[in-house]
Amino acid sequence: MKSSLKGALVYSTEVGRICSGCGLAIAQCACNGLAKAAPLGDGVVRVSRQTKGRGGKSVTVVKGLALDAIALALLGKQLRTACGSGGTVKDGVIEVQGDHCELVMEILKKHGHSAKRAGG
Repeated sequence: MKSSLKGALVYSTEVGRICSGCGLAIAQCACNGLAKAAPLGDGVVRVSRQTKGRGGKSVTVVKGLALDAIALALLGKQLRTACGSGGTVKDGVIEVQGDHCELVMEILKKHGHSAKRAGG
């Protein structure tokens, strides 16, 4: 199933999300091997606070983690739980609601990542 097809299936209650390239379940998809590979980083995790485009609400952003999607989601869950707030993982970036930069940096250092503060 190609993504250029209008009305292509993107979710099924039987298998969950469906790959737009091959039409298989995401867990069985092999066409996006590059997306499943761990992204290359420079070895430095950058933690910053952003408010732009969020209605004035601050969000702690973690970039530069060289982890695969599953490990990144697990780390995001641990960070959100430790901070006691919500958040998400999008495009290799962990977002935690609120200003939790110092706590996030401590947790990342405990996990063996070299984290540094980015931005103002």
